[in-house]
Amino acid sequence: MFKTLALPIVLIFLVLGSIFAGIATPTEAAAIGAFGALLIALINRKVNLNFIKETSEKTAVVSTMIFTILIGASIFSLIFRGVGGDELIDLIFNSLPGGSFTALIFVLIIIFLLGFILDFIEICYVIVPLVAPPLLMMGFDPVWLAILFAINLQTSFLTPPFGFSLFYLRGVADESIQTKEIYKGVVPFILIQIIILFTVMLFPVLII
Repeated sequence: MFKTLALPIVLIFLVLGSIFAGIATPTEAAAIGAFGALLIALINRKVNLNFIKETSEKTAVVSTMIFTILIGASIFSLIFRGVGGDELIDLIFNSLPGGSFTALIFVLIIIFLLGFILDFIEICYVIVPLVAPPLLMMGFDPVWLAILFAINLQTSFLTPPFGFSLFYLRGVADESIQTKEIYKGVVPFILIQIIILFTVMLFPVLII
């Protein structure tokens, strides 16, 4: 019980607690999490050469993927702006009926739908840099806007077929549980996140 449950819970509190307490940034908290996970593996006597090799390979793959996306997104943004893409986005936003809030809702819907087919990394590096500047020019608070985007992106962890949390749950769930049952089970949690998103959007004083 102690090895399988207590230690991971302690690690979660250390990582999240260091962020909420202002002791560490998310990047520094990630280092705390990695070090804590290594200690748990040592306690469980699972650290060996194969473990280190497999972990290093997976880390290299994920890091390479992120940097490849970052480089590709930077190139795409430069080309997009070079051909007048920023002016096109401004024109689309300004032509929407209802003003700036209609443009904001339009962007949030697009990000939510993209979460079904893309993970949050691609959306953060490709989509957000294109739509955020026009919204900021419309007078939206940058902190409030960033939190709206973050809440919206959080739904991409649950929306099938590429939700990360769905893969994690599929990996630990019993074989008798079908994937479609997992998809159905996350629907209430997606609705909760959507409700929170609109609550924060309607009442900015909650977070500003």
